[in-house]
Amino acid sequence: MLTRLNLTVLFSSVFFLSSNTFAATKPVSQEKIKGAIEKGAKFLYQNQNATGWWSDPGLPALTGLALVALEMADVTKLDAKYQSERRRAYDYLTSLAKPDGAIHDGRLINYNTACSLMALSVANETRYRPLIEKARAYIAASQVDLGKKGELDDPHDGGVGYNYKYDHSDMNNTLMAIEAMRMSESALRQKDKGIQPLKHDLDWKALEHFLASCQNLPERSKNPNLSNHPEDRGGFIYHPGESKAGEVVDEETKRAALRSYGSISYAGMMSFAYARIGKDDDRVSAVIDWLGKNYTLNENPGMGQEGIYYYFHLISKALTAQDVTTLKGPDAKSIDWKNGLAAKLISLQNKDGSWKNSNKRWMEGDPNLTTSYVLVALSLLAD
Repeated sequence: MLTRLNLTVLFSSVFFLSSNTFAATKPVSQEKIKGAIEKGAKFLYQNQNATGWWSDPGLPALTGLALVALEMADVTKLDAKYQSERRRAYDYLTSLAKPDGAIHDGRLINYNTACSLMALSVANETRYRPLIEKARAYIAASQVDLGKKGELDDPHDGGVGYNYKYDHSDMNNTLMAIEAMRMSESALRQKDKGIQPLKHDLDWKALEHFLASCQNLPERSKNPNLSNHPEDRGGFIYHPGESKAGEVVDEETKRAALRSYGSISYAGMMSFAYARIGKDDDRVSAVIDWLGKNYTLNENPGMGQEGIYYYFHLISKALTAQDVTTLKGPDAKSIDWKNGLAAKLISLQNKDGSWKNSNKRWMEGDPNLTTSYVLVALSLLAD
C-alpha cells in the first residue's frame, strides 16, 4: 500500500513542491489535522457499500475519488482493518472496465474513466498495468479536436468533455483527465524507472490552447467570449462558451463576456501545474493574482455555496502544486492560506467525521464525495 509520503514522491514530477513553509502566528496543530483526517477516513470506510462502491454503483468516479482520498489519508490502522473492503472497491472498478479502455456504467464516460484511472494508479499493483495503459489510451483519444483535424482552429480544441456525445470540452473534465494522465504516468514510470516510453499521452500543446480559451486574458486567445473586465482578468471560465458565474456586459462595446469564478480558476491553476507551467509564467501569475484578490473561505467566489468543497479541495492542491505559500489578499496583506484552510475545514467537520454541503449542486450533498475532497485537502496540509 502506498503511504502519503510515497504519494508525494509519486506526484513529484507534477507538483512544484518546496521544503519552505509559511510560519503562521497561531497554526492549527498537526494533531488536530491528523485527528480530523482519521475521523474522515473512518467515516468513508464505514459508509462503503458491502459490494465495494461508494454512493452510486453507476458512478465509479465516486469510488475512485474515495480510494484516492484514503490513499492520501494514510491512516495505517484503518487501512489494515478495512483491507478487504478496499479490495472490493478495486474489484468493483475493474468490473466496469470496457474493451476500449473506458471505465464506466454508461454515464459521464470520460469523468468516470479519469477518476477510476487515478485510483488504479495509486494502488501500487502491477496487475492493473494493462487496465492503466488502456484507460490512458482512451483518455488520450478523447481530447477534443473540432473543425479541421490536427489544427487548433476551435476554442474547445485540446480540452476534454464528458464523452463523445458532447460538442464541447470543459475545464472540470479536462482537469480530471490530465490529473489521471499525470498520476498514471508517474505510476508507470515508477515501475519501469522511466526507461520505457509512454505508449499514449495527451497533446500538451493543444491543452495550452484550450486553457488559453478559458482564461480571461483575451489577448492570448481568439475566443470572443473572454472578459477583459478588471474584476475577471486572469481568472477562468467553465468552457469557452459558458461560465457558471454568468456574464458581464461591457458598457461601451455592449459585448457580453464570461465571468471568472473561484473553483474553476483553481482548476486552471492546477492544470498549468500538470502541464508543467510554473508560477513564474505570466498566465499562472495572472490567475494567482485573481485568486488572491478574490480570496475567501466563506464562499466559492462567484458561486456562493455551490461547489464550495470542490473549491476547498482545489485550493489545497493547486497552491501546493505551484508552491504558493502565501497569497496577496484583496487588501494586499499576505494570507496564510494553509493555516486558514485547515482551521476552516476542521470547523466544518460533522460529529460522524464527514463533511457535507447543504447546497447539493454538483453532488456536494453526498458526504462521501465531499469527505473525499476534504481528506485530500487536509492530507496535503499534514506533515
